[in-house]
Amino acid sequence: MAEKKTKAEEMPQGGFEEQYEKLEEVLQNMQNPGVSLQESFDNYKEGMKLVQSLNDMIDGIEKEVKVLEEEDGEEE
Repeated sequence: MAEKKTKAEEMPQGGFEEQYEKLEEVLQNMQNPGVSLQESFDNYKEGMKLVQSLNDMIDGIEKEVKVLEEEDGEEE
């Protein structure tokens, strides 16, 4: 029986730049006309996971920036 993965295990690993490079590779693979339908579907799923992970990273950075801006405004 297949083991179910947790959300953390399903999320792509690596930093922002690594994940972005992997997303570019996935997109190139999807544009290859010789790729089977199953491979295209697998690439799509992987790409969507990467996009979600990258968006989560960006959201986290935006929150950190807002906190820093608020702290900086309080010091003035």
